[in-house]
Amino acid sequence: MKKLRIVFMGTPDFAVGVLKTLVEAKCNIVGVITAPDRPAGRGRKLRPSAVKQYALTQKFPILQPTNLKDEAFIEQLKALNANLQIVVAFRMLPKVVWQLPAYGTFNLHASLLPHYRGAAPINWAVINRESTTGVTTFFIDEKIDTGAIIMASEVAVAPNETAGTLHDKLMDEGSDLVLKTVKAIESGEVTTTLQPKSEQFKEAPKLTTENTRIDWNQDVEVIDAFIRGLSPYPVAWTYLQNGDERLKVKIYASEVKKETHELSVGAIETTKKELKVAVPNGYVYIKELQLPGKRKMDIVSLLNGYEVQPDAKVL
Repeated sequence: MKKLRIVFMGTPDFAVGVLKTLVEAKCNIVGVITAPDRPAGRGRKLRPSAVKQYALTQKFPILQPTNLKDEAFIEQLKALNANLQIVVAFRMLPKVVWQLPAYGTFNLHASLLPHYRGAAPINWAVINRESTTGVTTFFIDEKIDTGAIIMASEVAVAPNETAGTLHDKLMDEGSDLVLKTVKAIESGEVTTTLQPKSEQFKEAPKLTTENTRIDWNQDVEVIDAFIRGLSPYPVAWTYLQNGDERLKVKIYASEVKKETHELSVGAIETTKKELKVAVPNGYVYIKELQLPGKRKMDIVSLLNGYEVQPDAKVL
């Protein structure tokens, strides 16, 4: 059995679940690398990452480099004397970092590689209405998410899955897979599979203002999956034209109904309890949304206090 000294690298909640599993399994964590504290909230106070908050409770040595090639950081990392590095939802590592430990540096990715390489695999799996996705561990190399696969595990995507619910499923499955990978490295029984290079793979590009806007000309089920795939973060958005007012509105939840109608695309119909948007083959019923500068609210609460004009539409 190899005696492991592990450095863990990660930043968001997804990584915390994995780190907790390693701690509970009594793995030897000798240091944690996470992002620098960032300004957050209305007061713009510096807030530590989710991983840092947890690492502090465990009294782990913590490094927060702004530049991963900085010589002072490299020296601090070397001083931890790790022989294995584990990366979960961190950032691209330079070769000088990932090649340091004797047993390598492996990453957990929230898809079944080689599909959905990139920054947002959970979101795109829901948006693209996949029935299955999964998690993969692989040794890091020079490119993003292309290294030799160690292990993978499949997870079903439920019909009404959101990015949030799938995130939690994959975090749990990923935690187990990382622990299995650590045990295999520890016992010297690791086998890897090279990722194919020639095929066309589904991609998971970074989510931006441009690619998170709702296209109301799409099929109702495509729009519904798009909204679910961006909820609760970063959230699908649209413009609401309400009389003379044009507002950028975030939509968190919807239901859809296939139905023929004569309305133009984007037209809105409301009752006291419903707001529905006409699309080519039916209606999208908005369930939760957020107006600019307001809190997220369910549609009944919105309609109680906000007047939707008869000619209102989404753009």
